[in-house]
Parts: sequence; structure tokens; C-alpha cells
Amino acid sequence: MNNTFKYSGDNKRYHTWNYHLRRKFGCKVFKVPLNGGFTCPNRDGTRGTGGCTYCSALGSGDFAGDASEDIHTQFTAVKERMHKKWPSAKYIAYFQANTNTYAPVCVLKNKFEAALSEENTVGLNIATRPDCLPDDVLDYLSELNKRTYLIVELGLQTIWDKTGERINRCHTYAEFLDGYFKLKERGINVCVHLINGLPGETKEMMLESAAAVSKLMPHCVKLHLLHVLKGTRLAEEYARGEFKLLTLEEYVDITVSQLELFNEETVIQRLTGDGAADALIGPMWSLKKFVVLNEIDKEMIKRDTYQGAAAP
Repeated sequence: MNNTFKYSGDNKRYHTWNYHLRRKFGCKVFKVPLNGGFTCPNRDGTRGTGGCTYCSALGSGDFAGDASEDIHTQFTAVKERMHKKWPSAKYIAYFQANTNTYAPVCVLKNKFEAALSEENTVGLNIATRPDCLPDDVLDYLSELNKRTYLIVELGLQTIWDKTGERINRCHTYAEFLDGYFKLKERGINVCVHLINGLPGETKEMMLESAAAVSKLMPHCVKLHLLHVLKGTRLAEEYARGEFKLLTLEEYVDITVSQLELFNEETVIQRLTGDGAADALIGPMWSLKKFVVLNEIDKEMIKRDTYQGAAAP
């Protein structure tokens, strides 16, 4: 059949981030990843130590700016690299590394306001944890939401608490729901992260995670594959043979099945994950990002399916 998916301008069968931003702002918009120098409660002993087992020393901010530099310097450096590809684009400041609401409000304001003051910045993305949203932080986020395009990203990864314990997430699914609804009640856009291929999880478990998130109707979703990085606890488990990585074919199959479950209005910010090439142990096929995306497109055409085809 011809692609009749209504949230597409480039024959994709899912609601892409690029499509959403071009419709909203009328031009190319890209994220500027920043490192605010925050930590996490599962690193500093508040909820646990060591961080999530898959998380790098940089708190999953390997492509963000240098935390030793101020926000303006980071922003300028990243922006100039990206402008080589998109010279007339606008920006969303993306606080990516670690837990970016895990600090007093005065500290958050100093970081976030500096980023928003950068010329042509049209939005703010804040990656955090659902257990790091106290009332004063929520009040500040609500105020930000009135004057910029705000998205708060929550790294759920899985609805299964047994898996959460295994990866040292240090919060439960119930805690995720509590934080999620606190944001939704204030009208704040939420992006939910899921990881496919976590140790011990079956395809059926991954699909149940997607179905549960779909019912919440988040603004955005990010789907990642589990990749193993040098220096992580996950790398030690992998070396001991405690789990296997997904093949490209398995990942494509699971991801397309998840896309069928998400409501068509939910924006798909990401369909694969990135690992720094010099730190990546596996899967090595993940380095070929466009191959992964092309295989997802091909599988959707093969199945004659689209996002939302099996939405709960």
C-alpha cells in the first residue's frame, strides 16, 4: 500500500522527531547536548552507588559538552560543529548527562537560563529521573513551560522492576508513574526512554513495556538498543557470559512491533542508540546507524504496517 501515515513528510511510517519540529517551528531544529555537571542519586549513595550498569562514566552524556566549561562555551562549541550541516537551524538546549534536576533550584536556574539565553534557542530538553522532581523543582519547570518548548525526559528503560534491580536503576515503576503524572498534571511534555535487550528480558517483556508506555500517551518516546561500553559493570557481566546482545534482525523485529503499539500522535525521538566507537564493545552493528534505520523502514514496508497499527 502507499504510505498514508499522516504524521510523515518523508514517507516514514512513524511520527519522526524531525517532522514534528519542522511542523512546530517551520525550520530545521537540532539539539545542543550539554553537560551541567550534575550527578545521580544512584551514583552518590542516596539511592545506590555505581550508577546504572550500562551507564558510562560520563552519565550517558558521552556526546555532550565538557562539564569543566561553562554553558555558553559548551553551547558555542557544539553549535558550531552542527552548523556545518545545518547553517540556518535553530536549537533546543539538551541537558543530557546524568540527572539534570538533581540540584537546588538556584543551581538549575543558573544552568537552564544560561542555555535559554543563547540566540535562536527555541526549547529546552532536560533528562532526569522520576524520583528527582521535588515540588520546588516542579514549580520552576512549570514556569519554564510557559515560556519555552520544554520536554522532560525520564529514563524508564523497562516497566519490570526485576530488570530495574538488575541494572541498578534504583527506582521502581511505581515511582516512575508518580513522577510522570506529576509532570503531566502540570502540562509538561514528557519523553520516555525504553531500552531493548536488557539482561533477562524477552521480546514479550519489551512489548509489554511499550504497550504500558503507549497507554500513558507521552509526548515523545526514545527507543534504544542496549550497547555495552568499556569500563561499565555491564561490560563485566557481558565478559562473564551472563547475557547475550540482540542481533540487528532481532532489534528491528522488536522495534517495529513496538512502533505498532505506540499511538500515532506520540513523537518518536529516537529508534536506535549511539555508543562512542572507541568505547563500544557491542553490538558493533549499532555503529551503522543509518543501516539500522533503513532496516526498520524496510521491515515496516514488508509488514505493510505503521505506527499505531496495534495501539492498545
